[in-house]
Amino acid sequence: MLSMSKFHKSLIASFLWLSILIFIVFYPMLISIYVFLPLFIGVMGYLLIQGIEQGRTSYIFIAIIYFINLETNLSLPFFLIIISTLLVYVLFYRSLIHFHKCKICGPLLIVLLIDMVYLGNLLAYDFIFQCSSIVLDNILLYSLIVDLLVVVIL
Repeated sequence: MLSMSKFHKSLIASFLWLSILIFIVFYPMLISIYVFLPLFIGVMGYLLIQGIEQGRTSYIFIAIIYFINLETNLSLPFFLIIISTLLVYVLFYRSLIHFHKCKICGPLLIVLLIDMVYLGNLLAYDFIFQCSSIVLDNILLYSLIVDLLVVVIL
């Protein structure tokens, strides 16, 4: 009976990793086709920060692969999401230690900061190189709201 329980746990873990892999590979492709889908930049950035804080390489790996795939599929500046997330981690994460006691406030604030720093960096990139990576419209606001809701739910 014990080995059957172990088999079920390994089967569930395998299914979970397969689902995560499918999400990482195919969701950015779907975003490039269906522009109304949220980007999840803040959620994955928070996952990256939690992976760094907790020393979980699987979180770091998932977030970095998602970011690279997203930037490639949407023709965004390469590594800008990762750099923005690491800037939030280095500049703001430690100073927001008081908000870590609140289960909702800390993640909400971190996700909001990641999204805002990334948007600022993207606008600066567009200004410096005189290009247009994004068009500011309601879809970005929708993506930010969905990011915040996902963090609250999780």
